[in-house]
Amino acid sequence: MAIGVLSLLGFQLVDSAFVARLGTAPLAAQSYTFPLSFLIIGVQVGMGIAIAALISRALGGGEDDRAQRLGSLSLMMGTVAIGLLALVLWALQSPIFGALGADAHARELIRAYWAPQLVAAWLGAVVYFGYSLFRAHGNTSFPGSMMVLTSLVNLCLDPILIFGIGNWDGLGLPGAAWATVLAFGSGLALLGWQLKGRHWLAFEGLREEWRLSGRSFAGVACPAMVSQLMPPLAAMLAISTVSRLGESAVAAWGLASRLETVSLMVVLALTMSLPPWLGRCYGAGDWAQVHRLMRLALKVVVVWQLMLGVSLALASPWVARALAGTPEVSESLMVLMRFMLPSYAALGVCMLVVSAGNALGWPMRAMLLSAARLFVFYLPCLWLGVTLMGGVTGLGLGAGVGNLLAGIGAYLLLRRTLSRPKRSGKGEMQGS
Repeated sequence: MAIGVLSLLGFQLVDSAFVARLGTAPLAAQSYTFPLSFLIIGVQVGMGIAIAALISRALGGGEDDRAQRLGSLSLMMGTVAIGLLALVLWALQSPIFGALGADAHARELIRAYWAPQLVAAWLGAVVYFGYSLFRAHGNTSFPGSMMVLTSLVNLCLDPILIFGIGNWDGLGLPGAAWATVLAFGSGLALLGWQLKGRHWLAFEGLREEWRLSGRSFAGVACPAMVSQLMPPLAAMLAISTVSRLGESAVAAWGLASRLETVSLMVVLALTMSLPPWLGRCYGAGDWAQVHRLMRLALKVVVVWQLMLGVSLALASPWVARALAGTPEVSESLMVLMRFMLPSYAALGVCMLVVSAGNALGWPMRAMLLSAARLFVFYLPCLWLGVTLMGGVTGLGLGAGVGNLLAGIGAYLLLRRTLSRPKRSGKGEMQGS
């Protein structure tokens, strides 16, 4: 999963690096769309968490037939939900991007890019739900391999569709979105072919299964989606603050957002692969194994992220020049990297605790932790940094301090919760 996540997020970073070669204005326009793209991803990840958690619990309890029905219901509901969300975001694009601070020229660039980008986001969500089904059954090799394959397809198509080939001038900024559409479309075709040979889906008894499991699914999915939707909301508030610092700062912030997801590849891989394992332990009542898994995962996250963050911060002058299209954007990105990248060790702890909470029957607690991370720690520190210090330096320092405080809070909550797991989990699941 780590290899798959690296390839998937790596192509998104390279995608932005290609767009940066078009100029600061197209890169800034793409950066304005990131919060809404994260909104779609938040919904799909929240539903994916519920899919993996409920199916893995059913398998852990020996309910294979129920797991098949849950798989079918989840794929159908997820496909429809993301499609409706994409339509709403298309219809409301003008007021949303205007509220985010995009000027008339940026909105004109966004308009040509946004339609294919929404199609790509919908296809990516459907593929992601299929990956969740594989992970719930303990198969991470196929999702990881598919992430690598779709990333390579996108990487090959990006320069052709953006810049053109031969006498064809290319599509410019929309070409980046169309490359992703073709990449995820090929992934969806291969996913359907793989699912045909497996007995993981059932189409009988779905109505009855929905009556039995709908509340449980909502009890996990709704808090998980709220948890995942809060980062896009925070990103919208953050970019509205960043837009006051100018177009170069917005472009640098967009690149830093892409770099953040790539640098968190191990954390994201753990949040995808660990919950099904934890869910099976939850279904079997094996809390000793839960303790061992969480201790190991936290150690891996802290050590890896500190090593990677410090290394990239030291290499920031060269990395920033390679990614940015202009010296102004490069300088701003370098400052952001030095302050933010080392703090992702603490951010990774928080993300891991939230993911584990959804798998172990504490969805409300996970949701509240996500809210605290963003609206108690991250955004206030971001605002204070910009207000007290000003410029990109205050922006980066505020983000770094917010991540650190969130990680400390998450660790303290995890220790308290695991000291009495059965009582906490039972009460919360009944409440859900």
